[in-house]
Amino acid sequence: MKKATLIALFLFISFPSLTTEALCNNTCMQTQTQNYLDSLVTVFIKGSTVKDIDALLSQLHDNVKYEHEEYDADFDKTKWRKAFIKQLELGSFDDTPNTQAKILNIIYGKRHAAVEYSYGKTDQAGNWTKGHVKFALFEFTDKKVSLVREYW
Repeated sequence: MKKATLIALFLFISFPSLTTEALCNNTCMQTQTQNYLDSLVTVFIKGSTVKDIDALLSQLHDNVKYEHEEYDADFDKTKWRKAFIKQLELGSFDDTPNTQAKILNIIYGKRHAAVEYSYGKTDQAGNWTKGHVKFALFEFTDKKVSLVREYW
């Protein structure tokens, strides 16, 4: 065996996160993104609790970052939790249970997804009306969301 082949084999055995199996494929990225948006809706609904915030954050990578330049947000998981709790205590979360998030468009890249999405309302007949359209870049590490960078 050539030296380069041996080194590559050693790296794949020693560092399984370097293999493609550790990467989040397109289905994984879409599922993780929708789960994030759904959990965020739960937090935004009036009457949500710290337990809802913790449920949202628990599904994200331990080293997740949230960035939103326009709002001067640059949070790690701990700071993000504190920001959520502060908004919860201020009564900022007042959405209704008929709020639903939908991915409108998604473009996949290696470990990233550019996502156009909207929070909308579902009426009694089940018809969904989209709200303000938003855009975010998501990064994935170990099949979990590790970066949310908002551009709205």
